Amino acid sequence: MSYADVNGLRLWYEEHGDGPPLVLLHGGYGSTETFAPILPALAQRRRVIAVDLQGHGRTADVDRPLRYESMADDVAALLRHLDLPGAEVLGYSLGGGVALRTAIQHPELVRRLVLVSTPCRRRGWYPEVLTMMAGQDERAGEQMRGTPPHQLYQRIAPRPQDWPQLWAKSGALLRHEYDWSPEVAALAVPTLLVFADADSIPVTHMAEFYRLLGGGHRHPGGDGTGRPTSRLAILPGLTHHDILTTPLLPQLVVPFLTHQLR
Repeated sequence: MSYADVNGLRLWYEEHGDGPPLVLLHGGYGSTETFAPILPALAQRRRVIAVDLQGHGRTADVDRPLRYESMADDVAALLRHLDLPGAEVLGYSLGGGVALRTAIQHPELVRRLVLVSTPCRRRGWYPEVLTMMAGQDERAGEQMRGTPPHQLYQRIAPRPQDWPQLWAKSGALLRHEYDWSPEVAALAVPTLLVFADADSIPVTHMAEFYRLLGGGHRHPGGDGTGRPTSRLAILPGLTHHDILTTPLLPQLVVPFLTHQLR
């Protein structure tokens, strides 16, 4: 467990297990603790490097906006700091956006990509989710005081008083329009998309995302030789908020990372 000085940021990361490196990137208002339910299973086969993104967890904020692109550069800088020529990257929600941007901006560093409950464009969220995101600001952060995310932030953040600022910056990020569809269509890295069947993202967008990665265009043939390199999984009986708690997730992720892909 340590800090890396990258891009003017003291980036917190912690390592678990042994094997090929796998970077874990948490969701909004979260931290490395988010992955506690699935970390042991992943660390059995991987050198897991869990990161607290800018302004989250044990990584203090700096004087720059929260942007997927800059946080992706932080992840790339961390890999170089650790002298790693590449890694597998798994991101959830906000962290999924950062993971995707890392693969787009630094394709030489990402060997395989796992995106959990992550859209490839802002309008990929349900409209009511976008409305909720639009209302995230300092006042909303004040209303969240005393909740489990706030309690954890109070316990581990270098500057607990930055809680309202995190909400203000996160709201600005979430209101910012983006559509990475053309860049997704150009990705060469094998990618696993994982969603809940009752996610905050409609099934139509899940299918759209998968098609951009080469899936769903043709029959794979009787022997499956025509299947795409990337994969799509929709887990039953789950939502955006509890998908990281299911043992089904590492049972999907580990084989995808381990098996030879054609």
